[in-house]
Amino acid sequence: VVLWALFLGGAALIVFEIFHKEKPHAAASLAEMSYQQSALVGLAQAVAIIPGVSRSAATIVGGLLLGLKRTTIVEFSFLLAVPTMIAATSLDLYQNAGSFSMDQFSYLAVGFVTSFIVAMLAIKFLLAFIRTHTFIAFGLYRIILAIVFFLFIL
Repeated sequence: VVLWALFLGGAALIVFEIFHKEKPHAAASLAEMSYQQSALVGLAQAVAIIPGVSRSAATIVGGLLLGLKRTTIVEFSFLLAVPTMIAATSLDLYQNAGSFSMDQFSYLAVGFVTSFIVAMLAIKFLLAFIRTHTFIAFGLYRIILAIVFFLFIL
């Protein structure tokens, strides 16, 4: 299922990029997004429950179909991930806090700060990247990854 989702998702991204034309009146900022668009993008995220489907790709394609600009939907997609990551991290910490010693919490704090900084840099890079590029490279990456993993397990 994961390999098929990677492969077909990559092909779908490429086909989508070839045929998608951004409308001039597309929502150019988060403030211009309607509640309905926000809710529908959230529902598009649910497609990622299928193993191998990218949550961010599902929300980005959903947002583009709803008439949002690339930078707007990418920014919203990252913001949409925050509650999910906070909930998953909180649950994991709650379930496994007893397995950490007090000394290890400092490592956890350093890891948290480091990952936060790297995530901010990655978001900044991606937002700059999508202003001048399409998601075709990401589609190709998914197809190549699916083929490599298929050959690996063969």
